Amino acid sequence: MRSLCRVPSPPLVIGLKDFQRIQESSQVLSKEQRAAELEALKAQREAVLEAVNERKAAAKRQALVQQSKLSELEEEARERAQHLQQWASRMRMEQEDEIKEFSEARPPSPPHPSLTEPKGRGGRRQELVKQIERNAEERALRAEQRDQESQEMLRYLEQLKVEEQKELEQKKEQQKKIQAEIKRINDENQRCREERLQQERAADERALEYQRQKMEREAELEAEQHRIRREKEKEMAQLRAMQQRALDQQAERDALRAKRSQEAAEREWRRKEKEAVLRKAEMEEQLRRGRSQQIAAREHSMAVQAQRDRLDFERVLRAQREQIEKEQAEEARRAALQLSHADAVRRQIQERQQRCAQERVAAFQESQRLQEEAEQRSRRIAQLKLLKIQELRWCPRP
Repeated sequence: MRSLCRVPSPPLVIGLKDFQRIQESSQVLSKEQRAAELEALKAQREAVLEAVNERKAAAKRQALVQQSKLSELEEEARERAQHLQQWASRMRMEQEDEIKEFSEARPPSPPHPSLTEPKGRGGRRQELVKQIERNAEERALRAEQRDQESQEMLRYLEQLKVEEQKELEQKKEQQKKIQAEIKRINDENQRCREERLQQERAADERALEYQRQKMEREAELEAEQHRIRREKEKEMAQLRAMQQRALDQQAERDALRAKRSQEAAEREWRRKEKEAVLRKAEMEEQLRRGRSQQIAAREHSMAVQAQRDRLDFERVLRAQREQIEKEQAEEARRAALQLSHADAVRRQIQERQQRCAQERVAAFQESQRLQEEAEQRSRRIAQLKLLKIQELRWCPRP
């Protein structure tokens, strides 16, 4: 008879908490329980991925809203700059026309005072003509100065327009960089998702391979037990046949000896019967001990294998959980970096908006000042025209 006893492993010394944990998880999970646990792990991963995708979508929506606000502000700035440029051009044309008109409008040369009027009145008229000429020269100088100021204002507006165009191009370039960064992040997330899917598929394949190997081990163990039972039954049948042959031979010998001595035969028969009973009892005891040893060895082997299976399953499950925790920490770190980058971009955009708003306010105030000066100049020109007409009326005609 072949013995299946194995050399037991050395005893393990563990703590109370570990013993309680092993005792709680000592039951071998069924196929449905393992499938449910795998589904729970997949659901947890999908929930983490969904949360990350939701944060990315929110950041993208916020970036689109910020981009639309920037487009509106840029359009408003372009309209204001165009309006200021048109107004400055129109004021320059009006000023040039007025200067030309007043340059051509010269008072007529008065006649010689000795021919038409007395000497005192003629001197006063010459003084008035000189005053009108001086006023005209001063008006021409002021008009030229205002024209220079208008030219400087136009140059400033043109420079402001160029700067706004450069800033617009910088904003567009920044938006392109942001979009490229978003695309890179999306590609990175897609690559991470593909890697996670590959890892999940590999984990599923490892779990299926582990289940297949475990089922093969269980089938081999069951086949070995079935073979042991068959061998034991075969040995029992051989023992019973040997006992039967021994009894038959003994009966024949007893029948032959019966003729010689009934008493001796009976004593010999009783002795051999007793020996046969003892041998049978001893053989049955040996069979019982062998069967007990086989059962104990088989139970020990099954317990050792079950403990190894539990340790392997816990190791695989612990590795999967550690991998999930690492992936969650990595996703949280990437989300924090994305939020920090988005905050920095928003701060830069807000600073540019404030600077543009201040420059637009300064330009608008300057245009208001120029407009007020032009209105004051128009009023002074009208007053000077009226004064000139009155002076001409005061002067006597030739």
